[in-house]
Amino acid sequence: MAVTTRERTGLAPFLTICNALIWISAVIVMGIVSYFISISNDNPSDHTIYEEVIAVLTVAFFLVAFFLGTYPGYVLLFNVIFSYLWLVAVVFTAQDYTYGNSALAHTVEAFSFIAFFLLFFNVLYSWDMAHRGGVRRTAVV
Repeated sequence: MAVTTRERTGLAPFLTICNALIWISAVIVMGIVSYFISISNDNPSDHTIYEEVIAVLTVAFFLVAFFLGTYPGYVLLFNVIFSYLWLVAVVFTAQDYTYGNSALAHTVEAFSFIAFFLLFFNVLYSWDMAHRGGVRRTAVV
């Protein structure tokens, strides 16, 4: 039995789907939070500004993430950083919008959590990819 290496021609399908869903969630959060900022009376909260900045950074940098698939160490670092940023965003949205009656506020909460949850699984998956080194553990017959 021979151990073979896996070809790394791009992102694995799991990472591609997760990154696409994270990007879509960030676009939704960015749009709704931008609306909240536009209707506020020139005094949006710090939490709202933080959520907007994280959503904008995610939209911008996750377009680059589609091309980092061949570098598992960089993908892991990228996912760890953004998972912590989105964890804080989830906490801020829970503090700000949980007891509100606005459907848009609850939508921001939901999509922030979706982005964090998928980033958490990206971290686990890219950690596994980085530590296995791309070696396939099955026998080639």
